[in-house]
Amino acid sequence: MQLRNEGRVRMLATDCDGCLTDGGMYFGPNGQAMKRFDVKDGYGLKMLQRSGVLVAWITADESAITRARFEALQGDILLDGVSDKLDALRTAVSRAGCELADVVYLGDDLNDLTVGQAAGSFVAPADAVAEVLAAADVITTRPGGHGAVRQVCEAIIAHNKRLDGDTDA
Repeated sequence: MQLRNEGRVRMLATDCDGCLTDGGMYFGPNGQAMKRFDVKDGYGLKMLQRSGVLVAWITADESAITRARFEALQGDILLDGVSDKLDALRTAVSRAGCELADVVYLGDDLNDLTVGQAAGSFVAPADAVAEVLAAADVITTRPGGHGAVRQVCEAIIAHNKRLDGDTDA
């Protein structure tokens, strides 16, 4: 997976539903909602953070489920309940002290197009909507919620190692 970023990647910003999850929702008999997250994706995010890359979640959804998973993974920046994801990414970049060019954005749906195109690299999960697949710089081989995030994390780590002159990358 070849990222478009010219320099080191300093932040992975990702949508939640459809990227960190498969986009499905489970509802119990009392209206209780649940989402499925892949633990391999979570481990990839931790590996990425240990390599020095910040992790931001930018999502239109505002739910206790999303916040609980973010907190369990000890993410760096959570911007939930947002209507303008590009504005939210600008906020995240400002907080982190980096530039849009330093960001890899992972998104799967129409509300990810503008923000993805503003980032250094725009990555789409294999099962993203057609418009996102057409606009993305890179498409994972895995679908959202089933290893797409892990693939992106591994690609960022390899990208940064190559720039650092690590011949094993």
